[in-house]
Amino acid sequence: MAIVHATDQTFEQEILNGVVLVDFWAAWCGPCKMIAPVLEELDAEIGNEVKIVKVDVDTNQVTAENYQIMSIPSLLVFKDGELKGKTAGFMPKEDLIDFIRQY
Repeated sequence: MAIVHATDQTFEQEILNGVVLVDFWAAWCGPCKMIAPVLEELDAEIGNEVKIVKVDVDTNQVTAENYQIMSIPSLLVFKDGELKGKTAGFMPKEDLIDFIRQY
């Protein structure tokens, strides 16, 4: 499955079904740039288990505010539209897989 870029208008629809990992990020954020290739690898390896959605906090401030995003990257896990977990900062791929599979 390809990584989806959600907007304030499409976010709720994107998280409705299954397990979804949401990456709140910004273009100017160094750690966000570090985690981007990790998310690409995750998508290639377990994209059939989890949908990956990216939300640019600069252009989608309503969604970022709704989920009280104070630092980026912030990674949220949803299952069938319900928030299950939240973490912030860079995370190695193995740790990220463990984080997702909890749910």
